[in-house]
Amino acid sequence: MSALDVRTVALGPIQTNAYLVRADSNARAAVLVDPGEEAERVISEASALGVSIEAILITHCHFDHIGAVAPMAAATGAPVHCPERERVVLADIMSYVPPGFGSFEGYEAEHTVAGGEHLEIAGLSIDVLATPGHSPGHVTYAISNGEDLALFSGDVLFEGSVGRVDLPGGDWGVLERSIGTLLERFPPNTVVYPGHMGATTLGRELESNPFLQELRAKVPGAGPPPGGAG
Repeated sequence: MSALDVRTVALGPIQTNAYLVRADSNARAAVLVDPGEEAERVISEASALGVSIEAILITHCHFDHIGAVAPMAAATGAPVHCPERERVVLADIMSYVPPGFGSFEGYEAEHTVAGGEHLEIAGLSIDVLATPGHSPGHVTYAISNGEDLALFSGDVLFEGSVGRVDLPGGDWGVLERSIGTLLERFPPNTVVYPGHMGATTLGRELESNPFLQELRAKVPGAGPPPGGAG
């Protein structure tokens, strides 16, 4: 099978990454992860690829990840999979948007996820992993075409950074444990597509991410960050 095909569209003033994911570059169906804003751009990208969006997957319900859910669902007819603990936020999004952003339309998700679910959509095998800490109901999607696998981590883990924990429901200890579960479950070469910035791998972050110092000390063979102490 060909490589998993992932297309990134950075959306809105915070440049949140939305992802169109399909089994390979010839597949005609895809899933959409975290449409934060600018629905028309996402629709244009899907149209250019010639794909239909079969599902909308949400990692968490901060406004910059869900602002375009309602228009995308209306345009595509795709069902929405939303973290169970944050469904109320998606349904009443403007009550949670900080001043200066919006306006966005709320949406009642067809499906909720909490971690532990397995989905088969658009020729993809999708495992839902509970990864709270940045937000209470945050999930990560492990998506595979049967050969390649990638993690769509939302705001859990970034290239050289991690999700902030100073927002309501944030907790550093919980976030650290969530990242630890990803490091334990998946090999170092696993590609991570985060909610902001560029793609990375679990191994690269374990080796060099300054926020993972304590986790690095717990993993045998993990070295200190290049040019610094571990």
